[in-house]
Amino acid sequence: MTDHPRIPLAAVIGSPIAHSRSPALHGYWLKRYGIKGFYIPMDVAQADLEQVLRMMPKMGFVGANVTIPHKEAILNIADVITDRAALIGAANTLIFRKDGKIQADNTDGAGFIANLRQAAPHWTPSIGPAAVFGAGGAARAVIAALIEVGVPEIRLANRTRARADALRSDFGAKVHVHEWVQADAMIDGATTVVNTTSLGMTGKPDLVLPLDSLSPHALVTDLVYTPLKTQFLIEAEERGATVVDGLGMLLHQAAPGFERWFGQRPEVDDATRSAVLSA
Repeated sequence: MTDHPRIPLAAVIGSPIAHSRSPALHGYWLKRYGIKGFYIPMDVAQADLEQVLRMMPKMGFVGANVTIPHKEAILNIADVITDRAALIGAANTLIFRKDGKIQADNTDGAGFIANLRQAAPHWTPSIGPAAVFGAGGAARAVIAALIEVGVPEIRLANRTRARADALRSDFGAKVHVHEWVQADAMIDGATTVVNTTSLGMTGKPDLVLPLDSLSPHALVTDLVYTPLKTQFLIEAEERGATVVDGLGMLLHQAAPGFERWFGQRPEVDDATRSAVLSA
């Protein structure tokens, strides 16, 4: 009898999940590197999350990505939580370890920075303040990452001020909370401007901000990638700013998990972008 090696499985878990580009991305990498593995979407209800996760390693799963609405809840289930996942208060990458423990990590911030460095190699985060719009889970990852790479000041605004104040409490003195209507003042002098909200996404209202004070030397990025170039980025580009779309963050945040699960560090390049956009 032939002893067949177990084929590694991974998944993205959320609800809903049918819209996710992650299966196309990981499927492309598996094919590109000739790896005998599979990556599937799994729509899992909140009430079933822990039971499903505990069963997955027994089924051959080596890990999973986690998305809305489970990114915070996963921290109550995981046996081991990385420092950055604990700081951000959410996880997006799970590793099912050989000792039976579930390890939770957050690669969103690293993916965000890698995207900016790849698309705008001359970006220097330490030369000026960053203006960040939104105060959800994505904003937490972005703020943690910006502080880590040396941004001296984070100007933060959210439509619900209390959520921004909570982030100020968690991340400390580098974060300065502004009212949403003070966007013009926030952007004045900022060298990095980030939209972490869902505004501008297909099916949502546009992010409408006054960009009169935007420096043509600023870098402006939007975490939204459907459409690839939001109205916010179009207007920023018209004012001379360097703009970076959000697709690269999706690609870069996926790479560390893929490497841990399948043993190959994937390359994020134009071919990868094309494969995901055409899926």
